[in-house]
Amino acid sequence: MNKRKKTTEKESKKYYHISNVARMFDIHPQTLRLYEREGLLKPSRSEGNTRLYSDDDLKQLVIILNLTRDLGVNLAGVDVVLNMRQRIERIEAEVNEFLGYIRKEYFEGREDEFEYRKQAIIQMRPAKIVRIVREDEGKE
Repeated sequence: MNKRKKTTEKESKKYYHISNVARMFDIHPQTLRLYEREGLLKPSRSEGNTRLYSDDDLKQLVIILNLTRDLGVNLAGVDVVLNMRQRIERIEAEVNEFLGYIRKEYFEGREDEFEYRKQAIIQMRPAKIVRIVREDEGKE
C-alpha cells in the first residue's frame, strides 16, 4: 500500500510573502495592505497570520496596477471594474452552461443531420406544407 501524503490545494499552490510581492511589483507593502483594506485583494493567511499572496492574487494585482497606474482610475473605480469583471465571468459561465444544455437536449443523436446541413451550399430549413384555401373554392 502506498502511503504517500496527499497534497492539499493550499500546499500545491505557490504563495508569496508581502515583501516579495512588493519588490516584484515595485510598490510599498503599505499599498498592498491598503488594497486589502479596500477589499481589492484578499490574500490568504498562514497559521502565524502572515499574508500569503497566490498566483491568482498576483493576477488581480496586475489588473489593479494597470487600472491605477496606466489608466488613472481611483480605487473606487477599480472596485467597480473588478466587480463588473466578476459579474461578466459569472454570466459567461451561466451562458456556457445553458449552451451545453441546449447542445445535449437538441443536438445529441442528431449530429449527422446538423453536419449535413452545415456543409450545404445553400442552407435551408425543412419545408413545411401549408394548404391555402381560396374563398371561391369553399362556396359551391
